[in-house]
Amino acid sequence: MKRSRSLKLALMGASALSLAACDNPENVAVFESVEQCQNEAGFDRETCEANFKQAAAEHIRVAPKYTSAADCEADFGAAQCEIAPQTTQDGGSVFMPLMMGYMMGSMLANNSRVATQPLYRSNDDRGSFRTGDNQKVAGKTGLTQVPAQVAKAPTTKTTTIRRNGFGASARAFTGGSRSFGG
Repeated sequence: MKRSRSLKLALMGASALSLAACDNPENVAVFESVEQCQNEAGFDRETCEANFKQAAAEHIRVAPKYTSAADCEADFGAAQCEIAPQTTQDGGSVFMPLMMGYMMGSMLANNSRVATQPLYRSNDDRGSFRTGDNQKVAGKTGLTQVPAQVAKAPTTKTTTIRRNGFGASARAFTGGSRSFGG
């Protein structure tokens, strides 16, 4: 009896340590533009431009995708979507939100594990930036901390989602409806 109680306590302690390791915050920087980035203390124009270009290139790969402009605008707002370079399997257009900012590792953090990536603002939570995987990042620009999960590289989007598939009140984001490309 005493031995099983000790084992339970040991397992609970190990679980808590494992969870804590996953929740270690990462230092990140969030910007809407290269100019805003270079005006932040400790950031230079060359680094800001390189990270912006990397986020813009990732935007095509990781942005949420829709088969309808109306569905995209319902999640991101009027005139906040663009036509993606991908097409549906039927040759139809695919729509994605505009990139509203980017996240990069803080230059002050050594050995940063933060993936530079584009950020979006959903129509139902205009005050917050979100990753392509619909992870809330921050409500303001500049330096901040995010959970390690948010700083990871976003997934490649190979399926489209429907209205209400992104944002603070989104249904399960993984509910892609149709694949595209190919």
